[in-house]
Amino acid sequence: MRNEMIIQAQKAHRAAFDLMNVSTTLKNDFLRSLSFRLEAEKSQIQSENQKDVTAASEANLKPALIDRLMLSEMRITGMADGLRQVASLPDPVGEVVEGWKRPNGLVVTKIRVPLGVLAIIYEARPNVTIDSIGLGIKAGNALLLRGSSSTLYSNRCLVSLAKESLRECSLPEDAVQLVESFHHDDVAELLSLREYIDVVIPRGGAGLIANVVKHSHVPVIETGVGNCHVYVDREADQDMAETIIVNAKTQRPSVCNAAETLLVHRDIAPAFLPRALKALLQKGVEIRGCEQTCQLVPGLVPATEDDWKTEYLDLILAVKMVASLSEAIDHINTYGSRHSEAIVTENYSNARLFLDKVDAAAVYVNASTRFTDGEQFGLGAEIGISTQKLHARGPMGLKELTTTKFIVYGSGQIRE
Repeated sequence: MRNEMIIQAQKAHRAAFDLMNVSTTLKNDFLRSLSFRLEAEKSQIQSENQKDVTAASEANLKPALIDRLMLSEMRITGMADGLRQVASLPDPVGEVVEGWKRPNGLVVTKIRVPLGVLAIIYEARPNVTIDSIGLGIKAGNALLLRGSSSTLYSNRCLVSLAKESLRECSLPEDAVQLVESFHHDDVAELLSLREYIDVVIPRGGAGLIANVVKHSHVPVIETGVGNCHVYVDREADQDMAETIIVNAKTQRPSVCNAAETLLVHRDIAPAFLPRALKALLQKGVEIRGCEQTCQLVPGLVPATEDDWKTEYLDLILAVKMVASLSEAIDHINTYGSRHSEAIVTENYSNARLFLDKVDAAAVYVNASTRFTDGEQFGLGAEIGISTQKLHARGPMGLKELTTTKFIVYGSGQIRE
């Protein structure tokens, strides 16, 4: 398998050089071609996807994981719409970021260029395949895609359609490579191919991301783990707070921007918690409460220390009363994954303090954490949500898939 991966990486490496200076028009033609092809081949895509869904069901995977895996007609349409949205966005490649003239006459400019070859290692969600291809190609990058075994048939189908559109638009077919190897040792081999791969982006659970970070010889952009909080302040609008936490937890619990912990100021808790928890329980949410919460609302599951650290990706919510805004901020900065955090409050000063003090890629006032998403932010699709601080943070769109280089014009200058 190593030899096959090396060949695929070499092909992607060569294709990346061919893509570097492809025109925006040609890249957009590819995106539109693939979007039309996805819609035209919905039946084929769903047929292949059903093989993966059936296998997942037979393996007794959790319903939340099976939900991530499924490609409904609506989700396929969403993927196609995402490609068209990316096509409508400005092309970052070649953009002049800044420029200046030195006293010696040298003209220095910094421009955006593609990263090169992106290795995307991801779990479960086959829509990541299309998001990665659309954004990667528009930003001038080649891709090595290593999905999980649970999405093999879906990914084969989607990559095949992408290659058809690449050929149709006279772009290098080798720019998209599907790595069909699922052994952990093979992942380690992939992560060693530094001479061909420029960046690795893992998308999945904490275990996957930690494994990639630990073993990669290639620079890694960490994405995805979302232990997200909603804090209901003493001066919150309770109707708004209830709506926000129900949405943040239940609208789609299997994704990384879903809320995992509810923090409530103790002064508002007697009025707010019974109604909010009732609404959540009616949606099928299991509540794991701190001691004070369990005393206020009997019948809940007592929370443990691990519950404050856990990304459930399921209809489970940890609930804790706090004595102050400062305690809420400390809790979030201690247990959060630096993904998405929200405060519900009518107090401007409290909102500002929360925004300033909470360390996360996205911080909200009076809105659901579910909006941390490239499409929702107007970036088109996203290749992941970076929770680290170098190069990119938050939803990663087109600009985050580029780097910069200096272009220097002279007229014979030499350094003394």
